[in-house]
Amino acid sequence: MTLLMQGKSNKAICRALGLAEPTVKRHVSAILKALNVGNRTEAALAARRIGSASTDDAPLELPEAPSIAVLPFANLSGDPGQDYFADGMAVEISIALGRIPRLFVIASSSALAYRSRPLDVRKIGVELGVRYVLDGSVRRNIKNRRRIRITGRLSDASVGRQLWADRFEGDLEDIFALQDRVAATISATIVPALRSAETEQARRKPTDNATAYDLYLRALPPHRDSFRQNQESLRLIYKAIELDPSFGAAYGLAAYCYHMQMVFAWQPLPDDRIREAIRLAHLAAEWGENDPEALWMAGKTLAALAGDTDHGLALMNRSTELNPNSARAWWASGLTHAHLGHAEIALNHFSRARRLNPRDAAEHAYWNGVALAHLLSGSYAAAKRAIDRALLDWPDSPPSLRAKAAICGLIGYAEEARNCVRRILVLNPATTLATVAALNRPQIRCNPSGYKNLFEGLRRAGLPEGSA
Repeated sequence: MTLLMQGKSNKAICRALGLAEPTVKRHVSAILKALNVGNRTEAALAARRIGSASTDDAPLELPEAPSIAVLPFANLSGDPGQDYFADGMAVEISIALGRIPRLFVIASSSALAYRSRPLDVRKIGVELGVRYVLDGSVRRNIKNRRRIRITGRLSDASVGRQLWADRFEGDLEDIFALQDRVAATISATIVPALRSAETEQARRKPTDNATAYDLYLRALPPHRDSFRQNQESLRLIYKAIELDPSFGAAYGLAAYCYHMQMVFAWQPLPDDRIREAIRLAHLAAEWGENDPEALWMAGKTLAALAGDTDHGLALMNRSTELNPNSARAWWASGLTHAHLGHAEIALNHFSRARRLNPRDAAEHAYWNGVALAHLLSGSYAAAKRAIDRALLDWPDSPPSLRAKAAICGLIGYAEEARNCVRRILVLNPATTLATVAALNRPQIRCNPSGYKNLFEGLRRAGLPEGSA
């Protein structure tokens, strides 16, 4: 923090500490935020984390399989309101590639970090640990909005050389065929021995209704950011389901939106909405039996809200079988195992998710999961290190604050524990031990000893008891 107080630039701090600039910028932002509200203790903690951040910047080893990152596609439609559609194309092409055997595909949320950065494929390849980089653009015809053009450019990041470029045109109704053509062409370029049968096996068409699909893409980006955005996503998804009652991924996303309401405690989740979430999750599993996105969202919801961990894990396992490159599916499975007290399995799955998504914008979700795995298995020192990282990324994360309060309560960090409880009650004054117990009732049944310790930690931290 001394360097910051001396007015040193981020680049100067990077040189002094031997760290990459993105890492330093994250930590400096946290320090300044804490100082702005007069919290010098939190600022000091953030400063200390800079010194321990060098491991995050170690070069990632290239996987044995051909590896690729699909960068955000440029929106050339002349309408900023179509950005969601261009982002959706990049995400869907990533998913299509992820389902092809013998490919390693970086999660789209890591690739999205490069949206506004200059294209330097060599640097991107090093930062994400991939051999190939795909960038491109999407244009929806101004006069005929159902006409689409996708362009793609594939580069070998190891040498900074373009390998292939092409364009694909069609109607909105043909969008899945266009995505699959892009994915098949890329896979054939970077894996010459790949059999056409393998690429054909990866094809999927989640819906026949182009309008329903457009609504689904609009619902995707913000559904975890706030209760208001969560509600807007649900409104869009229900419209998509009305248009196509067999749209498995839409059911899965709707179920997961309800699950997010519970996780972030935006408001109490009454029994009727829990029942609705479970109903939607079952429909997602039924209609999306071959859709990895539908399956992991359905599985996570059933495990968390219904306590049906066997069925939920089976669905998540099926998701990772269909798409071994789904970072979100590996993370969801890891979190479910963490709740069960299966720390070794959970940490292994989190590690898989982290490698597939090394620049995740929601880094707090990864570290919160790691912390929970350690906490519920009794490794409190490791849990403390991980939860501090989670709160560095999102200082007001309700699940991370609850976890840190419990951890600090258990290991005797009384002041930190009380500070966490104060922040929890500012964010949600109705939070009590009783409401947290209601929030985790299905998980408590599956791992009573782990949760007994968690609640003891919250009690020592000073969280009010409340009424059952």
